Amino acid sequence: MPLRCLRFSSAGESHGPMLIGLLDGLPAGLPLDLAAIDAELARRMKGYGRGKRMKIEADAARIVGGVRLGETLGSPVAWLIENRDWPNWQEVMSAGTIGSGGVAESGNSMSADEQIDRRRISRPRPGHADLAGGLKYDRGDLRDILERASARETASRVAAGAICRQLLEKFGVAITSHVRRIGSAALDDDRTLSFEDITAAVDASLVRCADSQLETAMIAAIDVATNTLETLGGTFEVVARGLLPGLGSHVQWDRKLEGRIAQAMLSIPAQKGVEIGRARWAAARPGSEVHDEIHVDEATPGGFRRSSNTAGGIEGGISNGEELRVTVDMKPLSTLRKPLASVDIDTREPIEAVVQRSDTCAVPAAALVGEAMLALTLADAYVEKFGGDSLREMQRNVDGYRTQLQGYPPQAR
Repeated sequence: MPLRCLRFSSAGESHGPMLIGLLDGLPAGLPLDLAAIDAELARRMKGYGRGKRMKIEADAARIVGGVRLGETLGSPVAWLIENRDWPNWQEVMSAGTIGSGGVAESGNSMSADEQIDRRRISRPRPGHADLAGGLKYDRGDLRDILERASARETASRVAAGAICRQLLEKFGVAITSHVRRIGSAALDDDRTLSFEDITAAVDASLVRCADSQLETAMIAAIDVATNTLETLGGTFEVVARGLLPGLGSHVQWDRKLEGRIAQAMLSIPAQKGVEIGRARWAAARPGSEVHDEIHVDEATPGGFRRSSNTAGGIEGGISNGEELRVTVDMKPLSTLRKPLASVDIDTREPIEAVVQRSDTCAVPAAALVGEAMLALTLADAYVEKFGGDSLREMQRNVDGYRTQLQGYPPQAR
């Protein structure tokens, strides 16, 4: 993703031994609450409609670099998240070749060749990366694609986001999310929930919905989908408050904050649409009904406020100090227990797509991944604007900018 100052990367397959994450560019001296990282990973695993995999895993990040005695060192922060399902996949997912001693023994009566052949995939799923990835990377076993394309990879992102949240909290930034739609059960398009209403309700909800009546309808829709072997998508909203005006930039296309956020959100598996503020609502109305009028408010950084927030906290590619609101649309998951028509890549004959273990609905979990990706993008924007090799240096830079905002506009020269 187009991070400019922070660098996040991950490695590992869905059924491999572990996931690996690396986050470079954090200032030294940031106190890290390691339990808070694991708490975010636990939140990701919850949600009505999740599959059996969530009953197997117990995600925890083991920090293996970049942190000492509870503080970042300025060097890359690295972590591991072990896959508890790995023992059942050692033959299939071994890094070694068959007969090289690299295939582990698990006590299974099948030979390594039989294990691999049984779990080879030649029937791509419509809507998944299976076939496109197989063609791109010239892989005859589509498992080589789906193992990395799996949403299991997002556990690494949530760990990275949990670290970035702790940096953002030092500057008064908070992030939350809620589910607006699952299938046809949805909040009214004109209904905007406050940050406080969202945070007070969603963590207790099985579907991260702040409306108890709508929560019941969402759960019922998931039950119907489960019983009919279907999957459901939906819509979630991520909200950040406490941002300073001035993040991002208008001067180059790739520095615009909403573009960076959109790319981050669409990189999450199964996400197909992003809206900043009330973009779809605004598209059908004249400008006089849409744009957020500006008023003086000396209590805010910069001394201004908007009477509304249709823009969702970004104007001209730059944060304006209002709440940042991002809405994301997720398609139904592409693994169906009632499979769609496909072809066998070996024979080219029509056949049903492969059925893999999956969820009925993962919108609540996707919302939490959305929180992580927004935290990562915003932390990058803060590091870009304020710099600093240490947290204390970065805090001085932020304090200096706040003073500059209080003195705006500069005196004419």
